[in-house]
Amino acid sequence: MKRFLATLPACGLLCATPSWAHAHGDAGQLVPWTLDAWVLAPLGFSVLVYGIGLARLRRRSREFWTHFRGSVAVFAAGWLSLFVALVSPVHAAGERSFSIHMVEHEIVMAVAAPLLVLARPFGIALWAWPRHVRTIVRQVMRAVPVRTCWRWLTAPLNATLAHGAAIWLWHWPGLFVAAVSHVAVHRLQHLCFLLTALLFWYSMLRCARSGEAVWHTFFTMLHTSLLGALLALAPHPLYWEQASTALIGTLTPLEDQQLGGILMWVPAGTVYAASILIFAARWIRDSGRAPRPGGRPKGEGLV
Repeated sequence: MKRFLATLPACGLLCATPSWAHAHGDAGQLVPWTLDAWVLAPLGFSVLVYGIGLARLRRRSREFWTHFRGSVAVFAAGWLSLFVALVSPVHAAGERSFSIHMVEHEIVMAVAAPLLVLARPFGIALWAWPRHVRTIVRQVMRAVPVRTCWRWLTAPLNATLAHGAAIWLWHWPGLFVAAVSHVAVHRLQHLCFLLTALLFWYSMLRCARSGEAVWHTFFTMLHTSLLGALLALAPHPLYWEQASTALIGTLTPLEDQQLGGILMWVPAGTVYAASILIFAARWIRDSGRAPRPGGRPKGEGLV
């Protein structure tokens, strides 16, 4: 245990400067960047479309930055978080260390996803396209089947259960090891985490009433903390195929798993706890106001 605790500062240093880490004890082999076209293409396309839309809106309004600079900053933070998790040496290190893999997952689900939802990038990105394309997109989004499907996906209970199912299923040892062993499965894992996290945070931030957001976020914090505790307190490694070597000093596979469980348990739990406090404050603030007719709070929609 003393050796395990002594490696915590080393793990923090590794996460902060992953390009200095050495793979499998080879002092001459740096942990590489992940130049995967299936990851780089969507990331590059998203920032390109967003940038073009941003430039067009900026030309149309002199007061653009007054109203949208906060949104742009939040989008940049969310996009950079995804880039760090999926492209930087954090990703390659996560394939060799369970604990760094947990860091990668938490960046995607608990940092990047809520930031991207808060940024509301779709409206700005839509301006990158010609007028007739924007018109078609709006018509499709307003179609009854599309709105019905979207309402079902973003219903607080459905979004919470989908996100929770993705987290637990992908941490089942068979699926987790398959994701580490096969690139295509690993891409699918990240896609499931990101899409369900976006649905969850969209539902909590834009669809759920304040009280609903409190309880659903509390439930999510509870079951993710339980999973982290199970990983941290397991008496033996659950993911033998993912070896923990010299990436984090002298950690054994069990100690690496314990550290990963703690990272899921505590830092991610802190994000959910902070969100609960914000939702609770909004709940208290809104408790004296008359409820809106029609059920869902203001701001519901696809954009």
